Amino acid sequence: MAENVLFNAQMNPAVKTYWLINLLLISTVTVVGIPLLVLSIPVFFLCAGRVLASISATLTERKLIVKRGVFNKEEKTIPLDKITDVSLVQGPIMRAFNIHKLSFETAGQSGMGALVSLLGVVDAEHFRELILEQKENLAGKPSTPPESDTKQSADTSDLAALTASVQRIEGLLSQLIDAKKRAEQKTG
Repeated sequence: MAENVLFNAQMNPAVKTYWLINLLLISTVTVVGIPLLVLSIPVFFLCAGRVLASISATLTERKLIVKRGVFNKEEKTIPLDKITDVSLVQGPIMRAFNIHKLSFETAGQSGMGALVSLLGVVDAEHFRELILEQKENLAGKPSTPPESDTKQSADTSDLAALTASVQRIEGLLSQLIDAKKRAEQKTG
């Protein structure tokens, strides 16, 4: 079932310059990185545009879809009702280029850190607010019960019957144990 697309995030082209500055800083800090600049800078200029063009984020009525990857394509779909935090980070170099990093954390995710991060979304604050607003709208909106709810209520009644049966068995076992103890006390 196709959902309505509410917003397609655009990526800031200044991210390429930010990546280049980071590459240069890391290369100059490491002794091995300086000679490798001869190779890494041309590779950077060949790949950076493609990598940036491959990143997309789409907000629909019920989920956030993040796609990335030139060679190894990756698509992550995050249901909005599972998002617990949308953090906005901006380091000193990022501030120079007006770039933000959005990080999405979800309920039930294992490990520390964000499940998905996006670097360089144009007007990241607005995109963050749209996500949080849609999440609130979704939480306040009563959804029509899917077909699985009928099955779930049947499963719930089966579980209740099973629980009652186990409680009856426990009661009978308790009575048998008490009767055995009384019989042992009489003979003992």
